[in-house]
Amino acid sequence: MKFALVLTAATLIAAPAFADEMVASNGKDSVRLSDKPCASEKILSQLKPSVRAVMRNASAVVQGQPYAACWVVEGDSAHLLYEDGDQGLIPLSDFKAPQTA
Repeated sequence: MKFALVLTAATLIAAPAFADEMVASNGKDSVRLSDKPCASEKILSQLKPSVRAVMRNASAVVQGQPYAACWVVEGDSAHLLYEDGDQGLIPLSDFKAPQTA
């Protein structure tokens, strides 16, 4: 599935300061956001050069399947773009520092 991403100036506002990574979980499913630049060439190649610079790295595990992703702040949510063309919004308030064992 192809997607188009239109970002407004408000979207480009930096995310609130957080540790290197933050995690949102729902049962066994999880999304991990990183403050590092997006590393997925497959996703980046679908975006305008001006948007590529603001995309951050992410990963997800859904029903046991790992997915590479990239993300950007959109309002009070993380807008995620996945390598398979899917995308989604997760409220930033759902993300917490990862648990260390």
